Amino acid sequence: MELDLTSLTTEQRNLQTNSIDTLGTLDILTVINQEDQGVSLAVKKVLPQIGVAVDLISQAFEKGGRLFYIGAGTSGRLGVIDAAECPPTFSTPPEQVQAIIAGGAEAMFDAIEGAEDDSRQGRVDLSTRNLTSDDVVVGITASGRTPYVIGALEAAKELGLKTISLSCNPDSVVSKVVDQSIEVVVGPEILTGSTRMKAATAQKMVLNMLTTASMIKMGKVYENLMVDVNATNLKLMERAKNIVLTVTGITYKDAEELLEKTGYEVKTAIVMHKADVPLVVAKESIQKSNGFVKKAIEAAKRFN
Repeated sequence: MELDLTSLTTEQRNLQTNSIDTLGTLDILTVINQEDQGVSLAVKKVLPQIGVAVDLISQAFEKGGRLFYIGAGTSGRLGVIDAAECPPTFSTPPEQVQAIIAGGAEAMFDAIEGAEDDSRQGRVDLSTRNLTSDDVVVGITASGRTPYVIGALEAAKELGLKTISLSCNPDSVVSKVVDQSIEVVVGPEILTGSTRMKAATAQKMVLNMLTTASMIKMGKVYENLMVDVNATNLKLMERAKNIVLTVTGITYKDAEELLEKTGYEVKTAIVMHKADVPLVVAKESIQKSNGFVKKAIEAAKRFN
């Protein structure tokens, strides 16, 4: 079946890079850099749509729902990356943010290009996740027409889930099947059709926003500090100590001792010191405050 891709901006030729094959190394890099500078401006234009998506995701989290990313190729890999980074950054359970990529885990490392054309498989792969109406699905597709992604989103809609699309073309097909569309129009690629470049950069920026903003709204951040960091290695343990001493003003040694008492729970250590309460009270205050540290400190102070 012949596909007409000529209407997609991501498939059109970029007049600014027509002669890139004749340039020297530094000039090639300069052209790429100049094109990349427009990506953040394209994202800026759709901040209101991203905001609606963040609210849908955070509302799902508040109800105990999960976030699912689904995509193919580069788009799918970006979803996997963002999902994988949530547990160490925010101490979320692995099931809270999940990624599904066309072709399965193997496609993360080896291109399985034909997998994106199977809309039925998109439905099947999503259905294996024991979905509930509290979950939300984000379909990621630079072209906005990937059958695998559209099939999954249609299945999600049929089950009553909230759905979001992230594409890089205006008036995308995928935008018509979701509750909230995000179309980051970055224009023609540096290499014609190579959406691993500007489109992928835009998608990575938006995915960062979706999870980071949602986690902030869930109390996972105090000021601009990752107070729910999961200190599972030496680097993260050091980060935890630095966060505690930054917030409390105590010494490095005292921060280390305090964290050892809490099992390296940064939030608990902060509340214990700020409110001058024992471990049990700090934990209870955090729980009653739904994870928000500032509220937990005030609640713990009332205990005294």
